[in-house]
Amino acid sequence: MENRYEMNAKVFKAFCDENRLMIIEMLQNGEKCACHLLEQMNISQSTLSHHMKILCESGIVVSRKEGKWTYYSISSEGSKYACELLKELTQVISNKKCDDSRCHT
Repeated sequence: MENRYEMNAKVFKAFCDENRLMIIEMLQNGEKCACHLLEQMNISQSTLSHHMKILCESGIVVSRKEGKWTYYSISSEGSKYACELLKELTQVISNKKCDDSRCHT
């Protein structure tokens, strides 16, 4: 079973590649077939599969099969999780200064 740090790392990994960011942007306009994504991007089918695996494992993107094609869309649940994660990790809990004596010389 994954711990929360492993899941959180998968979310951030999904955002750490320009091709994956481009894919997410394309999916903002609704579900897309893998063939449509390939037409819009200058990458091979195997490269697209690699990126889609990472996006799906992060929970940000979901897929469904129809015949020989796979269709992808943004997961509303995954999107909400990613937004809340970023908000949680960047919120300042305290502005208290470091009180460790090693920090003060």
